[in-house]
Amino acid sequence: MKDILTFRLYTRVARLGSFSAAARESGLAQSQVSRMVAELEASLGVRLLSRTTRAVLPTEAGLEFLARMEPILAAIEDAENSVRETGELRGVLRVGMPSTLAIRVVIPRLSTFTERHPSLQVELLLDDKRQDMVREAVDVGIRVGPLPDSGGTARLIGKMHRVIVASPTYLARCGTPQRPEDLVSHRIVRGPAGMAVTSWQFERDGESTSIDVQPNVSTNDTEGALAAAVGGLGITSTTSWACRREFDRGALTQLLPEWKMADLPVHAYFPLGRATRMAARTFVDFIAAELDAGA
Repeated sequence: MKDILTFRLYTRVARLGSFSAAARESGLAQSQVSRMVAELEASLGVRLLSRTTRAVLPTEAGLEFLARMEPILAAIEDAENSVRETGELRGVLRVGMPSTLAIRVVIPRLSTFTERHPSLQVELLLDDKRQDMVREAVDVGIRVGPLPDSGGTARLIGKMHRVIVASPTYLARCGTPQRPEDLVSHRIVRGPAGMAVTSWQFERDGESTSIDVQPNVSTNDTEGALAAAVGGLGITSTTSWACRREFDRGALTQLLPEWKMADLPVHAYFPLGRATRMAARTFVDFIAAELDAGA
């Protein structure tokens, strides 16, 4: 039976797609990592990795072994972390989240967490599109908006206020809407949060209204939508967290502030459910506290 280090090295080579990257991460020589993985394959009597000059990819058997081995290694890591008197976490924590949420909300607040757990390596996978968290071995995903049906578990950790904004230059050129109905005559920038949305809903003093919006510019990236609004291309809907920087420097102005839009829930999603690692749960506790403090 191979030791735990060999199994850990195999999972990292498989996930990183590189012997050299796994070697750098573990502080070992590339030749040593390659030899240990080759010995693992020989002892199992099956090829786990397909090696070419361009990439290292898991074979079908390698993917099956990876899927079974990672939860076992995570459980071992949790057992080790649970008995450390310092409470310090170790290992690798993989977190998936939208890029704007990471850049504008999470990363600026992350130093306290990493200083508390200096031996924990945090990997942030940033993408505004939905991620296959199981395939990418994500320990926890942070998601804004409704969650898709899935086999994992989720925890509501906060809410973000939705607003509509435009640049002063656009408003000087096209006028400022006074009621939601005025939006139909304006140019609209649609970001990723509104890709599946054909209308914007507003509420004030018990009065509700829904406005059909036809985007003139669309983008699958929140930063792109904000840049388009700052550039005077039109009005966009986003969260107050996402555009706080633009508000502070006067690059964007909130419109119809007396009309409330539905808040967007922020969930932590755990693909492995009950098998979620301690590091992921601790990270989510930290982020939830930060969101609550900054709300």
